[in-house]
Amino acid sequence: MTCSVGFFNNVPIAVLFVTVGLGYLIGKLKVGPIQLGGVCGTLIVALLIGQTGCQMRGDLKEVAFALFIFAMGYSGGPQFFANLNRSSLRYIVLPIIEALLVLTIVLAAVPLFGLDAGTAAGLAAGAATESAVVGTAAEALKHLGLPDAEVQRMEANIATAYTLTYLVGLISIVFFTSQVAPALLRINLREASKALEEKLGVASGDEEDINLPTLPRLVGRAHVVKDANGMSVADVEAQLGGRTVISRILRNGEAVDATPEDILATGDIVVVLGLRRFALRAGSVVGPEIQLPEAHAEDLQLSELAIIVSKKAINGHTLAELGKRPGARRARGVFVQSIVRSGHVLPLTPATVVQYGDLVTLVGTEPELSQAGAALGNELRRSGVTDLVFLAFGILVGLMIGALSARLWGIPVSLGSGGGALVSGLVCGWINAKRPAIGHMPDHAVQLLKDLGLAVFVACVGLSAGPEAISLIREHGAVLPLIGLLVSLGPACLSLWVGHKILKIEGPLLVGAIAGQHVSTPAISAILGASGSSVPLLGYTVTYAIANVLLPVLGPIIVSLAYHLS
Repeated sequence: MTCSVGFFNNVPIAVLFVTVGLGYLIGKLKVGPIQLGGVCGTLIVALLIGQTGCQMRGDLKEVAFALFIFAMGYSGGPQFFANLNRSSLRYIVLPIIEALLVLTIVLAAVPLFGLDAGTAAGLAAGAATESAVVGTAAEALKHLGLPDAEVQRMEANIATAYTLTYLVGLISIVFFTSQVAPALLRINLREASKALEEKLGVASGDEEDINLPTLPRLVGRAHVVKDANGMSVADVEAQLGGRTVISRILRNGEAVDATPEDILATGDIVVVLGLRRFALRAGSVVGPEIQLPEAHAEDLQLSELAIIVSKKAINGHTLAELGKRPGARRARGVFVQSIVRSGHVLPLTPATVVQYGDLVTLVGTEPELSQAGAALGNELRRSGVTDLVFLAFGILVGLMIGALSARLWGIPVSLGSGGGALVSGLVCGWINAKRPAIGHMPDHAVQLLKDLGLAVFVACVGLSAGPEAISLIREHGAVLPLIGLLVSLGPACLSLWVGHKILKIEGPLLVGAIAGQHVSTPAISAILGASGSSVPLLGYTVTYAIANVLLPVLGPIIVSLAYHLS
């Protein structure tokens, strides 16, 4: 079919940017917690423009997808491997349920409704809201030994089926996790989250500090001892409450590191560090605030240090466990400001587990701050330079892995280029987390590869679909959304039952974990809004890291099995 738009015919690449730009513009439309998203928006625009016959030819889509899937693996590698441990076992069950049930329902629908391999893969990708499946499945079609025209038809069906079922999957999982699941568990999500916060030991007053962003959460103050004469440092800290410590004592002109056993005397000058609302109590507990002598002014200079966790001794341990280690005593004036995992800020509780690849921000005074950072891992590199050698050879190794094949029940199955690049990306990301000097890629560069790579890929696929989209809509347009609803909610319901009855996961953590097994950012956003707490993130980040790898691997498996079933 010849392109009927003159400008696009003369400048073929222009259609790509029009498609991506309009797609992401439409994707910004939001109704409550529901947002279409740039990928689905791009596919819709691509399918519409594709009716004019305008397409992107060549290998651009393969290059774009290889960059996207490698970057996705690279960013998720540290968390994926960190979660493969005994403490995460009960959460790992949930994404496995998701993958197995999605596979089972989709394959059952193939002979029942006469779906081809492309439609089946698109159904799984859309209902499970995992865009990466579109790419891994499309690449797998080329290994079926079919004529090019048939491969293109099935590829078009992937895009169309994805578009028809994505919105159903998105709306259903958002509504289920934020409203239906708490009702089935017979809990008030907000009250249950607050109760779990108390059980886990979320620091009292943290939320209040966050609501005052113009003021520093952590502060340093100097006070002269008057009311605290004869009290130990531990007694004073207990009265101040919260995460607050006396880090230095200035006595007779000499500054010494404070220990919990030290006894304060009238006239001592103490440096109080901690959460602002608790540190400000020192005026009534210790004595009047004063200006620290200039020679010791650096004791009040709080610095910030961003660390990527890479030490084996730290991985998998809770903040409470780390705080009890002998070395923690030397870092009394160092505080954890935040822990970011998979782009989400985790709640700071004694039970919060620190993992490889976590971005931990510390605040404190030197030299203790640098010492504490070195014990956790490596300082976050601010360099904007991407190691293109590492990127190129990493993708090359992935393509080589993808070329390998095996037989499953007599059926040839291969990860394909996409699956291979994903595996390579996972390993490369893990290597960089352990050895930051090797294979550095700035976060913004990785995000650009993911966003632009996937956008270009789905635009190319959607444009190629063209008139084929209309045929699939006429044939299966009514039934696909209904099957998609079952694919979306079936695993969620089973995970809810297993998680509650067998795994005994607390309600707020369980709904967060179900959102994670569905790799649904809108779902966790709705949960956080309904709960008024960040506690559900503790369940979400574990299942998200595992599902983000398991679901893309389903693409080639569904294509191979569905083709033989149909």
